[in-house]
Formats: sequence, structure tokens, C-alpha cells
Amino acid sequence: MYLITNGHIVTEAAILEGFDLLIKDDRIEKIAFRGEMPIDETLEVIDAAGGYISPGFIDLHSDYIENMAAPRPTSLMNFYLSLREAEKELIAHGITTMYHSLSLYKFTEYVHKPIREPENVKKFIDLIEQSHTNSHLVRHRFHARFEIDNVNEVDNLKAYIAENKVHLISFMDHTPGQGQYRDLEVYRHTVRGYNDISISDDEIDRIITKHMTKEKLAIDAMRDIAQAAMENNIAIASHDDDTIEKLELVKSFGAQISEFPITMEIAKKAKEQGMSTLAGAPNVLLGGSHSGNLSAAEAIQEGAIDILCSDYYPAAMLHAIFEMNKTYGQDLAEMFRLVTINPAKAVKLDHEIGSIKEGKKADLLIIEKIQHDFPVITTVMVDGKLIQKTNYRI
Repeated sequence: MYLITNGHIVTEAAILEGFDLLIKDDRIEKIAFRGEMPIDETLEVIDAAGGYISPGFIDLHSDYIENMAAPRPTSLMNFYLSLREAEKELIAHGITTMYHSLSLYKFTEYVHKPIREPENVKKFIDLIEQSHTNSHLVRHRFHARFEIDNVNEVDNLKAYIAENKVHLISFMDHTPGQGQYRDLEVYRHTVRGYNDISISDDEIDRIITKHMTKEKLAIDAMRDIAQAAMENNIAIASHDDDTIEKLELVKSFGAQISEFPITMEIAKKAKEQGMSTLAGAPNVLLGGSHSGNLSAAEAIQEGAIDILCSDYYPAAMLHAIFEMNKTYGQDLAEMFRLVTINPAKAVKLDHEIGSIKEGKKADLLIIEKIQHDFPVITTVMVDGKLIQKTNYRI
């Protein structure tokens, strides 16, 4: 049993002052006025030192594991090592539930990522599944990012769904001329970024033409996959929504999440249709989208974004919520919801995690401030177990 005291408790509704938190086994046992709960030898007292006591962060979209497994195009690390080392970093950034966004992606001419080859994706999926019953630090989940031109992987995806190995699925289309790459100049810049800067315009034009005319999954086949997901209680997301027509189509499939809506209009329309909207936390820290699309900070201020994910930079979730409070004047309790209860609701886990509430799982963080008002995570607890404690020296 743990008693956490001397902190500001972040609940779904507000940030509480003058309360203690009692943890018993893997659950939040009680929230009580400070000093009300008796302290005896059965309790280990944790002093929050005036910091914030927050739910653990839930990251619905991150391809960070790809970088851990393949830090260079020709360097493929041991996958078990990659997963184990990645989770050490994740807890340091407050992420206690991670949806590893592994790509079921057809071969792309302009950037080869060996981790995206089908046999390697399968190895990671199996490791994630095995982690549920073996030693682990965080909750590992599989977010199946299905690129709709990868028609050869449909049967494998259906098998993963049937085997209960998929926890979130998103339909993705990175074809130039729409979605994230509706601006072809952005696409050209991206291609050059992945290749030698001297790649010719003619070669880029050839790549664009090929990808704009490639075969894609039929709508009925997408509906079939979505139906299998819904039958297994798996949340469905759309990706890079850029038109109302696309929103309506994916909504008809049963999609509940709009990932990275391209414009403010589309983000607001997705919310009108009852979908949760997701943006990348790095977008907040960078002051805008790296693709020239929706500004996450502006969309949050407009009430058009429900969830922040780390996308590719795990540290961003912690710093984005404090940046939105400090720079843009947004309510801090509301900003915490973007990385805790809102993502939990989107993937139907809010009955167990995502908020500090009696009876829920004890996934908890203590966040303190050091010089220059810099937020740092000093304590991490998952399932009521003390996972990490960090002491900054002076």
C-alpha cells in the first residue's frame, strides 16, 4: 500500500488541492483530505513535493518503436531488445499505455524502412502480445496502421484481428495529391528529405505518377475489415482526413477517431459527427505541422482537438500540455485530459484507466518543476507498482 501526499491531484474535472491518495494493490483505494488517512507500518508514504499527481499518459499513435528497432536504414536491431529499451524511455516520459503504431505498409520507393516489412511487423506484434503475460513496465498495445494500397496484407490483418492481437486500427492513405500530401510541393520536399537532395524532378514526377495510379483497397473490403474490428470491440480510426466526404465515408465504416485532420474545418466537422479528434504533440512544440497542415495549438484553442499523441517524439506529450497552459493560457486540467481520459475513452478503456478515481487502476505520475519552470516526471506507478523514481540533484 502507498500513500501519496503533498501534491496537486489531477482528476477528470479539476486539479485538487489538499488531498491524499491511497493505493492498495493495483487500484486507487481512496482520495481523502490530507491527514485524514492514518499512517502505519503497512503504508509506504510518497511525498509528491508539491508536484502534480497525474494519471499515466495514454499514447494512441506513435511509430517510435520503428526508430528503436531500425535507427539507420540498414541497421536492424534485435526486436526484443528494442521493445525492452523503448519501454524504459516511455516511462521516463510518463507514457504508461503505448499503442505501438506498426505499419502494414506496401513498399515505398522513396523511403525503405525494414521494420515495415510484413515478417518484421509480425515479429513485433507477437512480442507485444507476449508482453501481456511476461515481465513488462508499460501496457504495450498494437495499433495497426493499414495503408489501403497494401492489398496483399488484408488476410494477415484479418488474422491478427481474429487472434485478438489488434487493439486499434487506422485506415491510411499517403497517396500524393490528397490527405497529408494534398500539396504536391510538400510531397516533393518530403521525397527529397528521404533521399539525396540531388534527386531529379523527373524522378520525383515518376514516383508521384506511380503512387497516384496505384491499386487501392475497394471500399467493400475496407468495410469488411472494419466490421471484423467492431465485432472484436476494436476502435477504428481514420487518418489525414481532408474532406467532409472522406469523414462521412469512414464514419459509415464505424470509425470513432479522426487522426490528424488536415484543416480546422475538418477537425470541427469530425467533432460534430461525434468522432474524437487527434493531433500530434510535436505539432504544439514546433508551432505547427511539419507538413503545413493544421496547427494543433490553434485547434486546441478552438476546442477542435480531443487527444494528443506523441506521434514520433515521446517527450512531446508532457511538454505540450504545459506549453498549452503557459503560452496559450489553456486550463491545465483540460490539457491533462488530452493525454489521459480522452484517449482512454476513444479506445474504450476509460472504465479502467485514464483518470484518478476510486476503484480504477493505479497508473500514476508525479510531475515536478525544476529550474526555468521545466516539468519533469519524478515518479511512475503502473498497476499500483512503483516503476520508477527519479531524484534531481542540485
